[in-house]
Amino acid sequence: MFRLLLVFTLVMLSAYAYSAKVVTFSVYSQAMKKDVPNTIILPKGYSAESGSLPVLYALHGATDDHTFWPTIVPKIQEFADQYGIIVVCPDGAKTSWYIDSPIDPSFQYETYISRELVNYVDNTFNTQTDKSSRAIMGLSMGGFGAFYLAIRNTNVFSAAISTSGAFDLRPFPNNWDIAKRIGSQTEYPTNWENYSVVNMAGLLKGKSLALFFDIGVDDFFYNGNKEFHQTLQSMQIPHSYLEMPGGHTLEYWQNSINYHFVFLDEHFKAN
Repeated sequence: MFRLLLVFTLVMLSAYAYSAKVVTFSVYSQAMKKDVPNTIILPKGYSAESGSLPVLYALHGATDDHTFWPTIVPKIQEFADQYGIIVVCPDGAKTSWYIDSPIDPSFQYETYISRELVNYVDNTFNTQTDKSSRAIMGLSMGGFGAFYLAIRNTNVFSAAISTSGAFDLRPFPNNWDIAKRIGSQTEYPTNWENYSVVNMAGLLKGKSLALFFDIGVDDFFYNGNKEFHQTLQSMQIPHSYLEMPGGHTLEYWQNSINYHFVFLDEHFKAN
């Protein structure tokens, strides 16, 4: 059993009159031999004794941290209250890309999130522990992470949501520390192929995973999202895809989150 450390710090965001409680806690990762900070949003009515709730894991983008969703997109608290969903926001070490790095053993974030953190949350909070009640979402790097983790761990997550996701890493060899996680593109070209979500559709054949992803038509990640959508269509893999006006901006994400929780609510009610 990995050693777990819980440090609760109640953070009430006074600028917003939501009933949800925003709590920070740390989990010790045996895989990485370090404590990892996380934020959890407990919706109004949450009780440790009764009424277990579904869980959404929300991943932040590059250079942000576990506080991003409740502070920068505080509407997520409103939706947690409205739909009765626990939201867990793990810290991605700025640019971990949420993977188990093949070149740096100190970055093992797939293991951390899909195993260590999920186990900890289910053992600590009053969650619905079957995978049908567990989903993952993310923005930008986090959109990549949500789909990458869910596609590779369909036994853990039943749904994945991405907004402005970095589905094709190959056009960005010098950006956001990707090369530090999977190696340089010239030295490790196969990694850049295999770690790009746009090339992972084949892993979904015969699997059950609800997918929703959206992209702004002016976003620099647009081509990768469009290509992934077309690949899923050609392989007849069910998914929901949405293109909207906008770019890689906070204004876009403040709007796209509305669609995410409608999708989540329908998914959880159907399972």
